[in-house]
Amino acid sequence: MVRTTRVTGRVADEFFLRAAIRGGKIRRKTLLTPRHNLMKKYANLKPGIWGAVIGAAAISVIGFSSFGWTLGSTAERMAKEQAQTAVVAVLTPICVEKFQHQADAATKLIEFKKVSSSWDRRSFIEKGGWATMPGTDGPNSAVVTACAERLGSAL
Repeated sequence: MVRTTRVTGRVADEFFLRAAIRGGKIRRKTLLTPRHNLMKKYANLKPGIWGAVIGAAAISVIGFSSFGWTLGSTAERMAKEQAQTAVVAVLTPICVEKFQHQADAATKLIEFKKVSSSWDRRSFIEKGGWATMPGTDGPNSAVVTACAERLGSAL
């Protein structure tokens, strides 16, 4: 009578168990899964796949660091900064012209010279309304700063 028992997930009869206990050689038939068959069939494919993965990672690192690639969010941020810089560059001369072409420009310029801190100069320009452009409710802080610097350097 041959009894079967379950040993580590495989079915074996008593003969194989006794042979295993005594140190005898057991021939076992391994069932190859479809995955094993593919790996044996395409054994040379594995280094190629690893090469592609490493190559993709390397080109990404080199591209973002050396070739100037950027993410969409970084490009949007850079575009906003450039647009703000362009707006300030265009509106600053208008602010200076408004300041210089007012009725009492000489007295306002003397008052502006008396103000020593940059904070107070900015406040002086904001209160005067020279940095407030048509169609806006208030002055642009970057335009106020640039206008104060330009008026201060012209002195």
